[in-house]
Amino acid sequence: MTATPILQGDTISVYDYRCTAGPDSKPFVERHTSHSIAYVRKGSFGCSKRGRSFELVAGSVLIGHPGDEYVCSHDHHVCGDECLSFVFTPELVDAIGGNAQVWRTGCAPPLPELMVLGELAQAATDGRSDVGLDEVGHVLANRFVEVVSGRVQKPVQATARDRRRAVGTALWIDAHAHQPIELEDAAGEAGLSPFHFLRLFSSVLGVSPHQYLVRSRLRHAARLLADDERPVTDVAYDVGFGDLSNFVRTFRRAAGVSPRRFREASRGNRKILQERLALH
Repeated sequence: MTATPILQGDTISVYDYRCTAGPDSKPFVERHTSHSIAYVRKGSFGCSKRGRSFELVAGSVLIGHPGDEYVCSHDHHVCGDECLSFVFTPELVDAIGGNAQVWRTGCAPPLPELMVLGELAQAATDGRSDVGLDEVGHVLANRFVEVVSGRVQKPVQATARDRRRAVGTALWIDAHAHQPIELEDAAGEAGLSPFHFLRLFSSVLGVSPHQYLVRSRLRHAARLLADDERPVTDVAYDVGFGDLSNFVRTFRRAAGVSPRRFREASRGNRKILQERLALH
């Protein structure tokens, strides 16, 4: 079993787990140290905990509760499995409102309400989405509690002060978009917990904080590409993208053309814009 850290946050950590055990491997005992949700994205394995046995396949989730032991086995023909595991702090669990019984569910079958979020999380991990991985983790935990308990979160009722907080933080994000900004950073600027800030910001502005951050970077990049002569690589790093390929992929997804082609269009190459219009 290998565990690769993907995200280390104040309220959420994310790990990529890959197990190569097969039918000839001996079952092994593990212990949960935190509340967690592990989304099975590939393969299968068996799990026994608290006197119950489960079979997990792609789309299933393994639920962790601090102190609980579980036994994993691989009795089937498929060798190994891959999981995207979200680990939550007690403070976040308290903010969401899930009780101990909910978090001792053990496992959940492939439920559409959770599978779609698991795949969104994988897309965020791979850089194929402008939603933040930590944001997906908050939504996944909240949705899990809703599905298991049958309790639905009430919509956010934003006061005038709440709206000022959200807008003020959006302005702060835009002004600092060239710097690394995590959900916890923006929540701290707003003076709220990450979970409540995410719900408030998304409700007031219609996008998540990370989506707004990425789109601010894209807006600044478009302006530089149109008005500046600096290389595309420099533009990517100057606006806050830490990886050139991620910048090109994200910009193309937004603009429909590469940064280089966008620059050519901004300099008067009408053919590029005509081609884009023809596609639509």
